[in-house]
Order: sequence, then structure tokens, then C-alpha cells
Amino acid sequence: MKSTCDLPTSCVLPVLKSPHDYQVFRISPDDKNRLALLVDPTLGHAKLTCCVEIFDTGGRTPSHRHQVAVEMFYVIQGEGRVVCDGKSSAIRTGDSILVPSHGVHFVENTSSKRLYLLSVMVPNEDFAELIHNGIPAELDEEDMAVLGRTRII
Repeated sequence: MKSTCDLPTSCVLPVLKSPHDYQVFRISPDDKNRLALLVDPTLGHAKLTCCVEIFDTGGRTPSHRHQVAVEMFYVIQGEGRVVCDGKSSAIRTGDSILVPSHGVHFVENTSSKRLYLLSVMVPNEDFAELIHNGIPAELDEEDMAVLGRTRII
């Protein structure tokens, strides 16, 4: 084990963002979900994509699969379901889901309130590029209450 005397004396600063800094997009105009990019590999920060997916009532991703990437979801708030290779599972606040590569899957909001998921995809497999090619959107007051440092009273 190295002592602290053997460690480098320089430090690379981490990339720090707050919800006010997130770029937010809808992939297509009729989507009832938005994606807020937290870690964007197109900027050279990492080889993964990390975003918060915000699903309005009735929001759903299209069925899709990844050739190489694995995708992990963490339910920040809300309820919904994930379907992978025909198997359906209910999800709610605090659940995590790991979707292996090649698993045909989708996620949908099944409740009357918004569903917030943290989504991490490794490697990126053009996910960030797909998001960037979407339609710019914004976080609203409800989103900021969930993701930010404020609360709706």
C-alpha cells in the first residue's frame, strides 16, 4: 500500500453540474418523456452516458435493445414498469434494474404522477448522440423539486 507521500501532487478537478446546468431533450416531438444529461460522453468526460429520464403520465420508451451496452436504471421517484424480453416487472421508488445487452426492453410510467429514473448506459453506444439529436426541452418547477435543492411546499 502506498503512503500519502507516494501519491501524485496534482489533482484533476471533477466535472460538477447542478440541475440548472443539465441539457434536456425529447427524442421526438410527441414523446411524453424528457432526458436530462448528467454525464455526456460527447464532451469527452467518460465512456458512459448518464441521464435522468422524466416520464409524464403515459410516457414510455419505444421497445429497443443495445448491441453491446448494458443499461442500469434507478427509480428516483414514482412508479412504472419495465418489460424485458416479454417479462414485465413493476418498479417504484428505490428499485434498480439492470438490462443486459441484447435484451429487448422498454420502460413506462403507469401512474398518474411523473416517473423519474436515473439511467446509466455503458458503453455509450450512441445514446448521448440520439439524445442530442432530439428537441431541446427544459426542467420545470416540479422537476427541480425532485432533482434540485428546492422543494414544492
